[in-house]
Amino acid sequence: MDLDALQELDKTVLLAFNGSGNLFMDYFVLTLTSAYTWIAFYVSLLYLVVKNNENWLKIVLVIGAVALGLMIVDGANLAFVKPFVARLRPLEAPGLQGLVVPAEHYRAEGYSFFSSHAANAFVVAVFFALLVRDRFFTAILVAWSTVVSLTRLYLGVHYPSDVLTGMLSGSAVAVFVYGLYRRLYIRCSDKLHYISTKYTRTGYSFADVDAVLCILLLTFIYAAFRAVLSI
Repeated sequence: MDLDALQELDKTVLLAFNGSGNLFMDYFVLTLTSAYTWIAFYVSLLYLVVKNNENWLKIVLVIGAVALGLMIVDGANLAFVKPFVARLRPLEAPGLQGLVVPAEHYRAEGYSFFSSHAANAFVVAVFFALLVRDRFFTAILVAWSTVVSLTRLYLGVHYPSDVLTGMLSGSAVAVFVYGLYRRLYIRCSDKLHYISTKYTRTGYSFADVDAVLCILLLTFIYAAFRAVLSI
């Protein structure tokens, strides 16, 4: 498949995901795509880390690893990739004007390739999946980060290739920073494997994991209620 065919496929998939003509979905997606919506979820992840690490060195290691991952993807994307590729967003692309539907006049600044939303979401999701090591928790985190990524297609501010590259980049960076974190963690702790019905094998309480999942569910419910009230 040549480049032109890939670009056409990119546009076709974008138009399949973009918009719905439904006010509820427009406001629901607008809420989900906002970073502010997920503040309570991020706080719950911080609570999970603080509650399940016995000293501040280990807590700072986790926070530092996540911060480093976000700095890497955002720094590389905003400072190098986006300016170098200089891809116009779908809403601004000459061949797509009038075809891509903005939700409630939503716009995004800067170039399109690649999606920082997708990259950041997958840094968080993959890192915490590796950190906690619970299959159900991992599945929910991947589902959450995928939903956040797909909101960018619905809103018409990214192409599928932008989102896919962001997802892969975020995942790769998360694996990298987790590797750094693990090497440092081993130096200050030998408790790397738990066998218990109350804890994951890396020592995270299932009760605290469930609390994070409850916050995530409540955030989706909040987004739905806000969408209803905005109609």
